Amino acid sequence: MALKKYGSFVICTALWLSGVGVIATVPVQAQTTAASSAELVKELTKGLSITPTQARGGAGTLFSLAKSRLTSEEFSKVASAVPGMSGLLKAAPALHQSSEFSGLESMLPGNMGRMAEAADAFHKLGLSPEMASKFLPIMSKFVQMKGGASTAALLEKALK
Repeated sequence: MALKKYGSFVICTALWLSGVGVIATVPVQAQTTAASSAELVKELTKGLSITPTQARGGAGTLFSLAKSRLTSEEFSKVASAVPGMSGLLKAAPALHQSSEFSGLESMLPGNMGRMAEAADAFHKLGLSPEMASKFLPIMSKFVQMKGGASTAALLEKALK
């Protein structure tokens, strides 16, 4: 009799607890992704004495440049070595058609126009365009640690 009386209570409690478990895992997964990109941001802020916003935006800008220069398969390898890549790409400053560098882009050969865009993005972050060359060794070391030497070589190839 007691089981009949409390049976639905036990089932409801079990369902509620299992639902809490599912809900609780979602933020943990989001924190893991954020923590992974936070690890790179921390390395950049520490190594370059810049703010986290500048680190995220600069890394996002350079990863975006790499994405435009690599095949989708190659960039996929780089992206898989940097959990939270989409967040970094979104942190890159939005570039407008009428930037102070936009006139140069069409006159430059190959992918050099994209370098002008990167310079504009760094400028918007309060960083000099020369800082991009200081980002590369830190980003490359991070990618190598997470994805191996061949993946780091892809990133270096794209950004040199």
